[in-house]
Amino acid sequence: MKKKLFLFILIGIFLSSCSVKTNEGLYNLTAKEWYKQIIKDLQDKDLEKADEHYNGMASEHVSNPLLETTLIILAQAHIDEEEYQLAEFYLDEYNKKFGSSRNADYIRYLKIKAKFDAFGVPNRNQALMLESQKEISDFLEDYPDTEYNPLVQTMLTKFNLAVFYLNDTIKDLYYRTGRTQSAEIYEQKLRESEFYKQSIIKPELPWYRSIFEKF
Repeated sequence: MKKKLFLFILIGIFLSSCSVKTNEGLYNLTAKEWYKQIIKDLQDKDLEKADEHYNGMASEHVSNPLLETTLIILAQAHIDEEEYQLAEFYLDEYNKKFGSSRNADYIRYLKIKAKFDAFGVPNRNQALMLESQKEISDFLEDYPDTEYNPLVQTMLTKFNLAVFYLNDTIKDLYYRTGRTQSAEIYEQKLRESEFYKQSIIKPELPWYRSIFEKF
């Protein structure tokens, strides 16, 4: 009797553990089933689950054509949620798996757009601005006839304007703190800009941030 009771307990523990494992995540799905699950995750606004299920899909279906669409959808979803580093991860994955001369300019464009969308404050993140300027210049040189040329040119103009505004802010700061020589260096940068002597409307800051931007 005791042996039977012990056996029942073991069976119960085993079934319970199997149930928990089943509920923890999905596995052994077709590529189409993974794709549908990821779309459902996105509809539920659960990007974390979508990322998790992409990993399952990618490990079980290494080169399935549905991965191509899934990677672009996930990249765009992370851009929409302002999660630009994750968006770049998916674009890099896309490039590794499906990159070709046919779509190379599109992937490069999406990566530039992710950086552009990440640029939310006009006088912060100087490194991001300078990096983006170079990426855009390289892109236009590599793909002079790309259909994305007008969009990227617009981004470049906005980045150039942001750098001009940032240099003007730095120049004023140096003058206020008595660092005349440094201020003159930035004054020269402003003179060399296409926006010098043009009437420019400076970006407005929220009142709670404008207090700190003055210092």
